[in-house]
Parts: sequence; C-alpha cells; structure tokens
Amino acid sequence: MTIVRADYVMRMNEGFEIVSDGAVAFEERIRAVGPVNAVRDEYPDAEFVDAGENSVLLPGLVNPHVHLEFSANTTKLAYGDFITWLKSVIRHRESLSGACKEICMKKVLDGMLRSGTTTIGTVSSYGLDMKPCVHSKMRVVYFNEVLGSNPAMVDALYTDFLGRLEESKSWASEGFVPAISVHSPYSTHPVLAKKALEIAREEGMVVSTHFMESQAEREWLDHGTGDFAAFFEEFMPGTRPVNDPLAFLKLFEGVPTLFTHAVHATDDELKLMQEIGAITHCPVSNRLLGNGRLPIEHVKRLTIGTDGLSSNISLSLWDEMRAALMMHVYGPLDLLARRLLVAATREGARALERNSGEIELFRDADLIAVTLPDGVERTEDLPLQLLLHAKEAKLVYVGGEAV
Repeated sequence: MTIVRADYVMRMNEGFEIVSDGAVAFEERIRAVGPVNAVRDEYPDAEFVDAGENSVLLPGLVNPHVHLEFSANTTKLAYGDFITWLKSVIRHRESLSGACKEICMKKVLDGMLRSGTTTIGTVSSYGLDMKPCVHSKMRVVYFNEVLGSNPAMVDALYTDFLGRLEESKSWASEGFVPAISVHSPYSTHPVLAKKALEIAREEGMVVSTHFMESQAEREWLDHGTGDFAAFFEEFMPGTRPVNDPLAFLKLFEGVPTLFTHAVHATDDELKLMQEIGAITHCPVSNRLLGNGRLPIEHVKRLTIGTDGLSSNISLSLWDEMRAALMMHVYGPLDLLARRLLVAATREGARALERNSGEIELFRDADLIAVTLPDGVERTEDLPLQLLLHAKEAKLVYVGGEAV
C-alpha cells in the first residue's frame, strides 16, 4: 500500500472535486482518497510519499490518438495545407519509417511518460511500433489500421491487416490492448471497413477512425471535386469517392469508436458520432495542416490527442492543451481549462474503455504529481495555472507502480 500526499488532489470526477492537502492510498487500484490525515489514519502502515510544496496530484493523462511510426520527422514535411502535407508524407514515407526504429520509438514513449501520459491509443499502419508499445510502461491501446480504396486490392490489404492484428493479439495483456483503426472515408473501401468492424463487434474491440479532417476531404466525399480530385488523378487515376459520409459513420454503429479531427463535419455528423462514441481533438495538427478549428462548443464527448510528430512538434498533452487554450476564444477561460483537463483524463479513459482517468475508489492507480512554480491564490484558478505551467510530472504511477 502506498499513500501520496499533495497540496491539491484533482479527482477529475463529475463534480470536479479538488481536495486541499489531500492524499490517495492505492495498491494496483485506488483504495482511499481524502484529507491526508484521514487517509493516513485508515492505512497507518502504508508507505508515505509527499509530492512536496505546490504539488498537484491528478489522474494520469490519456492520449487517445497518436502515431509513432513517423517519429523521426522534424523538418522534412511541408505544412500549411493538407494536400501539400500529404504529398510530402508520400515523398518521405520510406526514409522516415526507416529512420525511427525501436530505440527511437522507445525514447518517444518514455518522453510521453515523463510528461505525465500514462495511457495512449496509438494508430499503427505497418506494425513497426508494436514491440516498443508492448514493452512500454504506459498502458497502450494498439489500433491496427486498415486502409486502401482500390477494390482490386481489398483481399490483399485485408490479409495484411489480419496478420498485424493477430500478432498484436499474441501480445495482449492488461497493459497492451489490441484494437482496430479504419483510416478514413476517403481512403478505406467500405468492404474493408465492414470486415474490420465485424471483428471489432465480435471481439469487443475499441475502434478509431479519422473523419472530415480537411476541406479537401469534405469536397471530395460530397462532390468528387476539389484538391483530392487532383491528388487522386496524380497518384491513382480514375479514382472516385468510395464512401458517403453519413453512410460511412453508420458502419460504426454499435462499436465504441473514437472519431478524430471532425473539423469539417456537419451538425448531423457531429450528432451521430457522439451517439456512437467520442470525438478526438488534435488542435496543433489541425493548425499545421491548415484544416481549421473544431467547434468544440458543439461537442459534448470531447477527448484530446496529439496526433503524431508528422504533424506536431510535441507529443506532450500539456503542450496540446495549451494550444487548445489559445485556439478556442469563446467562453470563459477557466471553464475551458477545466474542460480540457477532463478531456485529457476522464473522457480519454472513457473513450478507450479504460478503468482510469478519475481518482475514485477501485479505479486503476494511474496517477501523476505535477509541481507548480508557486502557490495559487484561489483553488478555482488551479486548472488554468496547471495548463499554463505544467511540463513534466514529478511522480508517475501506472497500476500503482512508480515508473
């Protein structure tokens, strides 16, 4: 049994309760939470850890959408426009994939862990990141991705996807959970999507998909025109849209799904996505690729992710939340800070179907302690000050183990 004390315990529960001079007792799961004296009286023989002055204890951060396979990128890719970026990815795909092997990915994963992220949902196109994820001390939901819009290639693509999925299932554990990703409606034939989603239904897997990331995707799927028309004519002449947007979304009914980006989704599409699952917001990626702003004021089930280093300069959720704080200028700043913290903890865990994200009895003891540079004048200022100043975690526990 371990007890960790902090100046503030942010429980991230429905009431957004904050306990001053609080403590949490835990083994693999949380056993008690409250004022430090009460918790110590309940477990007098527990190991006691003091997080120190100006400390905040909260659930570990949850990043439900990250790509690791292009983590070698720094300055190779072009930004400002989605299609320009996509073409640069195609040009540099082989060199970037080859430049980040297992050691490189381990460094990236360890960096996320140091920042306070204890759970990720990683989307894998090739399986190159599988073993680093299996051996990471973070919890990983591993989304094996299926994509390809050429009907003549469906069988071969599905066979490749099945091979990666079966390999990931051979590594399954409490900390490594195989899952499925359907890339997007512009890139995935509906036959491929249906076959993959049938597996997800049968085996109770969580699913991830990209949806309406760019204006180019909107124009292509609605009318078969725009920048994607020119793109496909260059790389795959004769290509036509293979999915209707609403029909594509309905394929996911009955499957817990994370819909990522959704910047150019209609109101009806936003409503349907949230009836099925949750929406993942990636503000830095949206800005760098020129895709615009997700109207989070119309999103109730909101999570926040970093996307990958192909479209970001950091995989820290603190950096991502700070970017969102500056991007969304509507409504009170303090309420936005609270909402972003909830999105990065409780809502992320809920969307990935993890037993974490809140400091509540019997939740997994995935906890982090962060130190602020100074004390806060008012407890209600804590969420905003945390987002403004937090960079790395002083303490990180995953399943009750100090990592």
